[in-house]
Amino acid sequence: MNRVKELRKQKHITQEELGKVLDIQKAAISKYENGRAEPSTEVLKKMSAYFGVSIDYLLGNSPAKLSAQKLGRGVRIPVLGRVVAGIPIEAVEEILDYEEITPELAATGEFFALKIRGHSMEPRMMEGDVVIVRRQDDVDSGDVAIVLVNGDEATVKRVKKQEDGITLIANNISVYEPHYYSNKEIEELPVRILGKVVELRGKL
Repeated sequence: MNRVKELRKQKHITQEELGKVLDIQKAAISKYENGRAEPSTEVLKKMSAYFGVSIDYLLGNSPAKLSAQKLGRGVRIPVLGRVVAGIPIEAVEEILDYEEITPELAATGEFFALKIRGHSMEPRMMEGDVVIVRRQDDVDSGDVAIVLVNGDEATVKRVKKQEDGITLIANNISVYEPHYYSNKEIEELPVRILGKVVELRGKL
């Protein structure tokens, strides 16, 4: 069951956190990962749904992450109303809706969607629009990202990188001034990138 360990590390969660999600003991996760025990069918189903992979992939019987019935059809991802510090994205209970992304896109990483609140990214992103986000902790300069500042709620901003820090830029700069954070502030506040916006879906 090394694939459980591999998938868990991709999600950046501990054995204890995965145990809570699956409602089983941390020790059981450890046994699965070390090959000392096999999960029950019920646990396999929960793992399959949580990681978004097929049971065959979990068991090492298939190199394909997605089951055949998922290929060629949309993969559902949750639309969150907010992303808050200290709460893993998969543990956020405020799921407003679901969006579908292509299996091809889903195969390139882990995704969630976020409903835009506020007016800082107008006119391109309006309040109520939904953005599709690939989870990653770094982006290129110029990318639009979901950023968590000072342990507060995450916001959508364009990231401009400099040697000594980063600047977070709103589209609506006539109202929202760019915010610069030094490398020291990035560490101490902290300023964390949670993901890259890969698609905007307007909701008129």
